[in-house]
Amino acid sequence: MQKTAKYVIWTVAISSSLMLGACASTTNENTLGGNRKQFIMLPEQQYHAQAAQDYGSLIQQVRASGQLKSNAQVTRVSQRLLQQVPIYRADAAQWNWQVNVIESKDINAFAMPGGKIAVFTGLLNAVKPTDDELAAVLAHEIAHALREHSREKASKSAVGGLVTSLITSYAGLSNTGNEVVSLASKYGWDLPNSRSAETEADLIGLEMMARAGYNPNAAITFWQKMAAANLQSGQSVSFLSTHPASADRIAKIQQTIPQVMPYYQAAKR
Repeated sequence: MQKTAKYVIWTVAISSSLMLGACASTTNENTLGGNRKQFIMLPEQQYHAQAAQDYGSLIQQVRASGQLKSNAQVTRVSQRLLQQVPIYRADAAQWNWQVNVIESKDINAFAMPGGKIAVFTGLLNAVKPTDDELAAVLAHEIAHALREHSREKASKSAVGGLVTSLITSYAGLSNTGNEVVSLASKYGWDLPNSRSAETEADLIGLEMMARAGYNPNAAITFWQKMAAANLQSGQSVSFLSTHPASADRIAKIQQTIPQVMPYYQAAKR
């Protein structure tokens, strides 16, 4: 009993030390959405390296199947947004950011660790976004990467010993479908983020798009278009299943817009 008690005490002490040491904010705390302390234990370098390898494998398969598409609008908007990255994380300016468009009927977009992002043509075709509206979704995904929400979820799962079995279907991905499903499970982009993570991505995204000279009011019209696309599709839209456009969420965005409008006005001068 004495040895068992000592083991329990040591285990609790070590776990507590790890948890205390792992609590920090990945982004500058003087920006919207960057104040929450995060529990992240998994090493950044190794996690980002593995994500880059997996993303590269996916893009290689998509290219080979002819489903990798060039899109001038996505390129134009993402490049302008990425110029704002150092405001939130100085180190992220050195990341090998990649934003690709994948042909698929699925209405979705996702972000992987280290700045790897993809947008499906299904989303672009369903929403037909203006540059401002596209900036809203891309800035939101960039924010997820900056805040390391994937690595945060993985850290919590690792500590809790959680194993999740996911079954996901992506339309129109032919032979690359299994690869996408595997990565979705591994990096959790097909799982809803916590409410705090989604709020952070919304707030950082709003500030980022405003600083880049995109009208933050377009975030409202983007979510409204997504809701309409959900109704028209007759089935649950993948992007909304992981990023639900609730009335509370839209109200929070509306309340926050006045705070970021000065950035937009300054960028437009």
